[in-house]
Amino acid sequence: MTTWSKSSWRSKPRIQMPDYPDQAALKAVEEQLSRYPVLVFAGEARRLRKHLAAAGRGEAFLLQGGDCAESFEQFSSDMIRDTFKVMLQMAVVLTYGAKVPVIKVGRMAGQFAKPRSANMETVDGIELPSYRGDIINDLAFTAESRIPNPENMMRAYTQSAATLNLLRAFSTGGYADVHKVHGWTLGFTDGEKAAKYRDLAARISDTLDFMAAAGVSPDNAHTLQSVEFYTSHESLLLEYEEALCRQEAETGKWLAGSGHMIWIGDRTRQPDGAHVEFASGVQNPIGLKCGPSMEVDDLKKLMTKLNPDNEEGRLTLIARFGAGSVGDHLPRLIKAVQEEGANVVWTCDAMHGNTIKSSSGYKTRPFESVLREVREFFGVHSAEGTVPGGVHFEMTGQDVTECTGGVRAVTDEDLSNRYHTACDPRLNASQSLELAFLVAEELSTRRGREAAKAAG
Repeated sequence: MTTWSKSSWRSKPRIQMPDYPDQAALKAVEEQLSRYPVLVFAGEARRLRKHLAAAGRGEAFLLQGGDCAESFEQFSSDMIRDTFKVMLQMAVVLTYGAKVPVIKVGRMAGQFAKPRSANMETVDGIELPSYRGDIINDLAFTAESRIPNPENMMRAYTQSAATLNLLRAFSTGGYADVHKVHGWTLGFTDGEKAAKYRDLAARISDTLDFMAAAGVSPDNAHTLQSVEFYTSHESLLLEYEEALCRQEAETGKWLAGSGHMIWIGDRTRQPDGAHVEFASGVQNPIGLKCGPSMEVDDLKKLMTKLNPDNEEGRLTLIARFGAGSVGDHLPRLIKAVQEEGANVVWTCDAMHGNTIKSSSGYKTRPFESVLREVREFFGVHSAEGTVPGGVHFEMTGQDVTECTGGVRAVTDEDLSNRYHTACDPRLNASQSLELAFLVAEELSTRRGREAAKAAG
């Protein structure tokens, strides 16, 4: 058995990664990054693992959301604030529905690389290498822009550091005050089409009023005005990940210093591949995307490789099948987990299996399909007697028009109005919050069924 090192992935088969033409420039960037401070700390990663362990037991719920792929060009404090804001709103609603703490994990401060279905793309008869995210190459459709540039890693690091700095300030500086957050949510339910969510919002208001009357307020309860917020991304560009990987002096364990949680995509989860090899040796919580092509034997191998000590909170299985297909795939994977006696957190990525091409030519995701997959996910777990531990959405706090449907009724014809994503379509702020209300209803219903079953 070979010994793991932060560079042992280099001896494994690698896919979905660029070939840098200037190897000297790549080496220089890697060496520079390896001297820079890590972006997150081992204690934070361990704390997140502890929270995720609770989610696996049904004692917490994971909300993971954010950009499909972060952009250099669109980077701004307003964008960070708005996504953080809508995730806080979603978390308050989900907390009320689930009656357990909600773990908030952003797809932020590192989500710059994207796997692609094809190595090349053609526009007007011209074929060029595919865009793979700002950390690798540029979106502009020119031969020069599509050349992998290692210097982009430095810009990604700088932007991630700035993002984390602002997120930490928002999390502890009073911006996350639960009363303020709920006030924003009440604004959403003012509209006529959102009236059906007003009752739940009113019940949350009553709860907060009761707490204030009982003497629990932001002035004397720190947890009401601050939150724990974590970051995550797909660890696709392993040169970047290795450069920010550090060994903790106190424990001797290795940390992926690029983000609190990293995940392995559906395209790069080969048990003997480079991405699984890297993730297997770091102490961070690891996510594993599970699509329709996931074989039971492979899942068992992956669980053994990524979590050999079967630790709670270490491994999150992110199911992504598409509406109408959850029942065809999730039960067999749940059975595999049960056969192994494995500790995992089950969460639902209801975005990636529901991408379609609209009549107007834009890639989109129908809101109803996203909701349907979430409901199917909950339904299967209810039937199997297992725990649905969380949800995973591509979303933004901006008022974009990229996914159709929702109370604001975005149509195919509306998509061109504010279609800003460089990769996949995201839920906008209104759609994200509406989804939180609907998921809260599912969680509340599940709790009611469990209580009734326990009573009798």
